[in-house]
This record gives sequence, C-alpha cells and structure tokens, in this order.
Amino acid sequence: MNAAAYLRVSSDQQDVATQRHAVERAAAARGDTIGAVYSEKVSGGTMARPELRRLRADVAAGKVGRLYVYALDRLTRTGILDTFALVAELRQGGAELVTVADPFDLAGPAAEVIVAVMAWAAQQERRRLNERLAAARVRVEAAGKKWGRPERLTYPERMEIAARVRAGEAIRSIAVALKVPRSTVGRVAAQVNASDAQGSHLEGADLAGVRTYLGAALSQKPPAKRHPRSGRKGASEPPPSS
Repeated sequence: MNAAAYLRVSSDQQDVATQRHAVERAAAARGDTIGAVYSEKVSGGTMARPELRRLRADVAAGKVGRLYVYALDRLTRTGILDTFALVAELRQGGAELVTVADPFDLAGPAAEVIVAVMAWAAQQERRRLNERLAAARVRVEAAGKKWGRPERLTYPERMEIAARVRAGEAIRSIAVALKVPRSTVGRVAAQVNASDAQGSHLEGADLAGVRTYLGAALSQKPPAKRHPRSGRKGASEPPPSS
C-alpha cells in the first residue's frame, strides 16, 4: 500500500519533527513505510495550502492508499463542512485516513459523528486563539508598541513571488532562486491562490507589503549634513560672529 503523511504547523517557529516521528511509528506498527510526505507551515484556517493541494491531486490520481496525519485538525480548522468534504474526498480517492493522536477510529460506524465533533472542537479552538491574539494585540498597541514580527519580504519581493507562482513555478524553485525560506514562499503562494480564487489579483498581503515597504522608505531620514567649517552634524549655517 502506498502510505503517505501530511504534516502541518502554523508558523516558522514550530517544527513538524514530533508529528513526523509519531506518524512514522504508527505506520511501522501497521507494517507501512511512509513514502510521500506533504509538509508545510501554514495556518489550518485556510484551505488554500500548496502541500494540501498537492496531496489532494495525488489522492485523486490514486497515488495514496493510506494517509497518516498526527491529528484531524492538521488537515483543516475551517469547520465541519470543510472537514467533511475533505475526508470524503480522500475516501473517494481510495485513501484510508489514519489519525495518530486522536483516540478514535475514523473507519467505524460512528465516524461521521466523531469527525463532526472533532472538526467543531478544532474550529472553536482556533476562534479562541484568535480572540486571545486580538486581546494581546490591543494590550501591546495600547502600550505604544508595534504588534507582530518584522516583515521578511519587501513589496517587490512579494510581487516577484506572486508572479512566479502564477507562472506555475514550484515553491522550492522560487525559494532557492530568491534565497528565502520555503515556508515564507508557501504563505505568499497560499495568499495568491486564495486571492485568485476570489477573482482579485491584489491581495491584502500585497497591500500590507506596500504599506510596509513605503513606510520603511519614508521613515528613513536623510543623513544630517556636516558643515565643512564647523564639522558639526546638522549645522546648516556657521555660528554668527560676535
């Protein structure tokens, strides 16, 4: 049987090593060897993920007989309907879904009820996380501090990635060419694909990139001039003689 694994974390600061170790042990216990591994660092709050898209294409092509995931919420956190649709799509493609950390049998008679409850719980957890993040942002900004990590990409870099993604270039190839992490390219690609699916070619992320790029440029003050006689910074005129 062609066994595969889907691994996902939400940020660059996280690692899929724990998930990979767990699914490989579970596969070995069943006599399987993991072949294809689909791994990405993208939020489960969107279905527009490059590796998930690749997985779905491979399942549809009959390349995956058994799919291992650490937990059902690694596939999606977007709610019951998306979870049901994705699980059904995997099954229709002939892929048996195995979750390692969830103590439930998704192949049993109560599978639909279990999937519904787990999908609802995952969505609620994501909502609570978003609420905590929103509250934290209010506290940080109220203290006069900037929220969020610094932008890794300039606006021109984002636009180049978007152009390459739309031209069909692979994420790995783009990352190597531009010398940026694959996860960063993957996030931009997900935003591009989600935007294109909605018929818009200028993402909110692009607009944020414009603001960041222009803001950084405008905030850079020109160097202070040194007066040739006084040598003092910012001295535009020599002091008047008494």
